[in-house]
Amino acid sequence: MSARFAAGDEVRVRRASPPGHVRTPYYIRGKEGVVSRLIAEHPNPEELAYGRDGLPVLPVYWVRFRQSDLWPDYQGPEGDTAEVDIQEHWLEPVEDDGG
Repeated sequence: MSARFAAGDEVRVRRASPPGHVRTPYYIRGKEGVVSRLIAEHPNPEELAYGRDGLPVLPVYWVRFRQSDLWPDYQGPEGDTAEVDIQEHWLEPVEDDGG
């Protein structure tokens, strides 16, 4: 498997709103998280939805987000997280800004 990211990598979900079938939830787009683990490679569901072959297969990751980053009014404990499975083409690395 030729995965771009590894467990512990900081990633950002692309902020995009393409038309048609999109499996990546809107509430995580533009949010930063940490790769928990690489799950497997799967055909692209956005292509499969239109009767295409879904190829090439893409790595799928579990990405962990802090609940307070996802929901501005979140009242739970600071350490609460949510994990979402996301295909690689929706992820970009979080660049270190030197600060």
